[in-house]
Amino acid sequence: MKGTRQAEILRIIREQSVETQEQLLEELKKRGVSSTQATISRDIKELRLVKELSADGSYKYVVSEQKNMLNTAGRLRNIFKEGVTSFEMAQNIIVVKTMPGLASAACAALDGLEISAMLGSLAGDDTAILVMRTAEDAEQLCDEIHKMMR
Repeated sequence: MKGTRQAEILRIIREQSVETQEQLLEELKKRGVSSTQATISRDIKELRLVKELSADGSYKYVVSEQKNMLNTAGRLRNIFKEGVTSFEMAQNIIVVKTMPGLASAACAALDGLEISAMLGSLAGDDTAILVMRTAEDAEQLCDEIHKMMR
């Protein structure tokens, strides 16, 4: 039911401009999907819908462009929780040790986040090297890695 309702919501906002939750509820009802405002509100949050200014000056629901970035961040967190065994900073370089075979997955996930302070990454089998712009940037990323590993 939830998956069907959310798919219908995405279809509706692709096909027409929807400015309010009430409009969305009404459109769902027309399509034979009953729901409540509270459920629609949760769906909007889960689907990461945001209001965007349209060409005619009104606001309409759209899928957030940050959704893919957030999905990548979730995968990265899982990779770090499951695969990273340790990490250490040396000036502007971070060396990340992983379980065998997971270093390139960790680098790919980090690269997908498009961290502006990260100049690049290099992965072997169980070791990744992250090159940061400054030592301060490396320290900040190490803090984030530490939080991800909790």
